[in-house]
Amino acid sequence: MPASLLEFHIVPPGAPRERLSDYAYKVFQTLPSRKGMKKAIKAGALLVDGSPGQTGDWIAPGQRIELMSQAIAPPKPLELTLEILFLDSHLAVINKPAGLPTSGNRYRTVVNALQFNLSPSDVEDALPWPRPVHRLDALTSGLLLVARSHSAAIGLGNQFESKLVRKVYQAIAVGKTPEKGLLQYPIDGQEAYTEFRLLRKVRSLKTEWLSLMELYPRTGRTHQLRRHLAEAGHPILGDALYSGNGPVLKGKGLFLCATSLEFTHPATGETMHFTSSPPAKFESFLQRSGQRWQKFRGRQA
Repeated sequence: MPASLLEFHIVPPGAPRERLSDYAYKVFQTLPSRKGMKKAIKAGALLVDGSPGQTGDWIAPGQRIELMSQAIAPPKPLELTLEILFLDSHLAVINKPAGLPTSGNRYRTVVNALQFNLSPSDVEDALPWPRPVHRLDALTSGLLLVARSHSAAIGLGNQFESKLVRKVYQAIAVGKTPEKGLLQYPIDGQEAYTEFRLLRKVRSLKTEWLSLMELYPRTGRTHQLRRHLAEAGHPILGDALYSGNGPVLKGKGLFLCATSLEFTHPATGETMHFTSSPPAKFESFLQRSGQRWQKFRGRQA
C-alpha cells in the first residue's frame, strides 16, 4: 500500500527552538512517543515542507510537518465499547469516558479502542485507521472528534488551526467564582484565553463553596482549563496536579467534561453541533455537598 498522509501540523509562531524528533512526538497523536517518532523519521515517514526530515533538524515557525503511513503499524484493537454519537464515512463523534487517554505509548487508549468500534471507511481517501483530530486529557470526559478520511483529517485540522472549532466544557471549581469573566494567564510563554460563566453554586463543608461552571477555551494550550482555573484560585475539583492543597477525592476523578462541540463538516459544508451532559457524578456530588452543608451548618448560617 502506498504511503498516505496520517496527520499534519503547522509549526506556530513562537514555537520553542527544538530538534524535529523532540518536537514532533508531542504534536502528533499517531506516534506520541519520542522513540516511535525517531523510527518514523529514520523510515522517511516524516516530511518537513515536502522533504524527508532528519532527527537533528531544527524546527521553525511556519513549517508544515506531515506524518505519512509508511513503516507505521496500525494500532492493536482494544475491546472496549465506545459511545458513538455520530458516524459517517468521513468522521465520527464519540463520548470519551473519563480515565481513558486519547492516545499515548500504551495499549489502553481511544486510538486503540477505535479499531474495535469502527470498521474501515468506504471512501476512496479513507485513512488506514480512524484517528482523533484533537485531544482530551485522560481524566477529562466528553465529546471527541475522529477523522476517518484524509480529506476530513486535513479539513478538520485546518479548522482547529484557524480556531474555527467551538468547544464548551463544564467543570466543578473549588470556591465561589464570579458570574462570568475572561481568564488570560500565559501558558508556557504563549497567550491563552478562557471565557467562563457561572451556572450554579452550592455550599460545601470542605471548601465553603463549589461552583458549576461553563468554560469556553479560545486557545488550545496544554491543560489550559485546569491551569487557568488553578491560577485564578479556583482549581477544578479532583485535580491533584494543579489544586495544590485542595481537597483530594479518592476514586472520584476530575470534574471536567467536554459538553459541546461545533464545527463544519469538511465534506458537506454543514454546520455540525453536538452536546452531551456531564457524568452523573457532577449533579450527585453537588447535591450531596449542599445537603451536608444544610445538615451540619445550615441552621447556624
